[in-house]
Amino acid sequence: MCEVFISADPQSYDARTRSVRLHGVVTSIRLENLFWQVLEEIAQRDGMAVVQLIERLYDELVAARGEVGNFASFLRVSALRYEALVAHGRIPADTSVAIRSLDAKAVLHALPQGWGGAQSGDARVHTLHVAARRQA
Repeated sequence: MCEVFISADPQSYDARTRSVRLHGVVTSIRLENLFWQVLEEIAQRDGMAVVQLIERLYDELVAARGEVGNFASFLRVSALRYEALVAHGRIPADTSVAIRSLDAKAVLHALPQGWGGAQSGDARVHTLHVAARRQA
């Protein structure tokens, strides 16, 4: 069993720090390279740079929840959630399909247990719709 996991390229779990400006404040975010790669894919799907995606996620998280908490952990969970939604066919694997073009309610409908309750799903639907309107 462990071979599946230990055979990962060590570069994928090396951490990298990026500086981003969130509302005029420069902050550093440290994530493993694999998470940066997934976030870059998500950003590219909607024609953004990864820093733009991070800024948008931050703003929408604050708007939906009122606070950020551990933002680096939120980004890791977002990357894992994206990969799981792709693996389960909720988000098309074809990276030419923009995330903003998807029906968020359909993507989030009847998620498996532990993926977020109705409140978090509703907040995420709202967040995705706000993002779609901004991109339009």
